[in-house]
Amino acid sequence: MTDTLISLISIVFGIIGSNISGYIFKTHTLGLIGNTISGVFGSIFFIKSLGQFGFGPKSIMQSGDLHFGLFILNLFISFTGGFITVILIHKLKTMMNHR
Repeated sequence: MTDTLISLISIVFGIIGSNISGYIFKTHTLGLIGNTISGVFGSIFFIKSLGQFGFGPKSIMQSGDLHFGLFILNLFISFTGGFITVILIHKLKTMMNHR
């Protein structure tokens, strides 16, 4: 598995997390396309900002083999990033509409 493939899988998990968030919190949903876009950006933002702690794609493949524990942590952070981003974007959208 390469660094690029790990990044793409992470983005897919962010999209899944954002769409599940929209399904669970029906009042916070941005629609299918909005949830998907926020999942992509949320996943990338969380992995780039928190990946410096050692679970980014390069760290996962540093030894040449897949470090499974770091890979699972990476997917969890991507999922969480997508999940949280939908809620934050909805709150930002609501704040902007009140002004």
